[in-house]
Amino acid sequence: MAKIIECVPNFSEGRNKEVIEAIVDEVRKAKGVKLLDYSWDYDHNRTVVTFVGGPDDVKAAAFNLAKKASELIDMSIHQGGHPRMGATDVVPFIPVSEVTVDECVEIAKEVGKRIGEELNIPVYLYEDAATKPDRQNLADVRKGQYEGFFEKIKKGEWKPDFGPQIMNVKSGATAVGVRVPLIAYNINLGTNDISIADKIAKAIRYIGGGLRYVKAMGVKLQERNIVQVSMNIVNYEKTSIYRAFEMVKMEAQRYGVPVLGSELVGLAPMKALLDCAEYYLQLENFNIDQILEKRIEN
Repeated sequence: MAKIIECVPNFSEGRNKEVIEAIVDEVRKAKGVKLLDYSWDYDHNRTVVTFVGGPDDVKAAAFNLAKKASELIDMSIHQGGHPRMGATDVVPFIPVSEVTVDECVEIAKEVGKRIGEELNIPVYLYEDAATKPDRQNLADVRKGQYEGFFEKIKKGEWKPDFGPQIMNVKSGATAVGVRVPLIAYNINLGTNDISIADKIAKAIRYIGGGLRYVKAMGVKLQERNIVQVSMNIVNYEKTSIYRAFEMVKMEAQRYGVPVLGSELVGLAPMKALLDCAEYYLQLENFNIDQILEKRIEN
C-alpha cells in the first residue's frame, strides 16, 4: 500500500465563494493529491478543505493553499463566530497508511518553515508536532485570536517556531501540526440565546469537567436565528459522537431547549457513524462485515 497522508487545512473565509473556489483550486490542479471534501459556513466564516496524497505532493499542495490564502484573505477585516488567528488558520497532517506520526511531524516542520520564511507569516507547531508542552493544545496556541496576537507574539514564550516574531497584519499567524482523525460536529439548538449554548458547551467540554476528548463552544447562527454547540471530537473511539449528542441533549433539557439537528463538517471515519447506528438501533452482535458495501470491497 502506498504512503498516504491526509491534510485538513482551515481557512478564515466562509462567505466569498470566489475566494473559496480560488483556494480550493490549488488542490484541484495539484499533482498527486485528491480533493475529498470542502465545506464552508457563513456564520463561522470558515472553510475546511480535506485532501489526501503522498508525502511530497501533500507538502506542495499545503504550501500552495497557504500562499493563495495569504493573497486573497485580509484578516484585518475578518469577523466570524469561529476562533481564528490567521488566513490559513490551521494545517493539520494526519497519517493514513504506511506513514508514521514522526514522518508527518517532519512534513509539518518543512511546510511550517516554508510558510514562515517565504510568506512572512508566524507559524506555531501544535499537537504531535509541538516543540513545547504548552503548544500541544490548539486552543492554547490560538488564545487571544488574531486581535490579541499583536501583543501575545511579543512575549518570549510565544516566539513562533518559524517566521517573524511580529504579527502579519493581513495574514495573521498559522498553526501547523500533526493529529489523529478529528470529527467536527455541531448540534443546533431551538433558541437564539447564545448564553445557553455557551453554558452547554462549558458543561460538555473536557476543560469544563465534561467529556475527555471534546472541545466545544457556543456559536450564534445569524442566518437561522438560532445557536449551536460547535464541537471537535478529537478521539472518536474514546468519546463517541452519540455520547456527545446525548450529553448536549440532556443539558439542553435543563433550559427547556430542544435539539433541532446536528451536522458534520468535513469527513468522518465510517466506524464513528457505525458506532452511532449500533447504539441507537441497539444492534446485537453487530459486525462491520454486515455492511453491504464493506462486503463488496472484500
